[in-house]
Amino acid sequence: MMSTPLGLRTNAPCNLTGPRPFSRIARTGASQSRTVRRQRSCHITHAASDSETGTAGKAAVALGALANPIVLVSDYVLFKTGRGLPEGPGGLFGAAEGVSYLVVVGVVGWSLYTKSKTGSGLPAGPAGLLGAIEGTSFLTLLVSIAVFGLQIVQKGSLPGITG
Repeated sequence: MMSTPLGLRTNAPCNLTGPRPFSRIARTGASQSRTVRRQRSCHITHAASDSETGTAGKAAVALGALANPIVLVSDYVLFKTGRGLPEGPGGLFGAAEGVSYLVVVGVVGWSLYTKSKTGSGLPAGPAGLLGAIEGTSFLTLLVSIAVFGLQIVQKGSLPGITG
């Protein structure tokens, strides 16, 4: 079993990085040319299965599904008010906000590590949820970086960290 550049598993060698799929071939005895599609001998059997995600993947799905909305709400509140979420009863909201940022950064870090080792991101996981959480975490991190940058430009610091 071999792996393609996209991380999919195949039974036969694949040449997905070879010459262009369309090539010009001159007709014999004529000055015209025609376009011929070159066949690729590649049979993709499957992507990563649900069993390959393991407990860590299921935990990432569960925690990421909770963490991403909390971080996005926190970013919205920071953008509108200049402060993060309120502490809440017994510091519950503040703790959830902090842990959620760590979960989002953890999922992105895990994805980047997997990408550097295998050439593809995290497997899709059960019902494609791990892939969805991975993509959402990247978008959430991008939004957070943008909001943090705007906060630093407008106020000169981040609340509770640099000012």
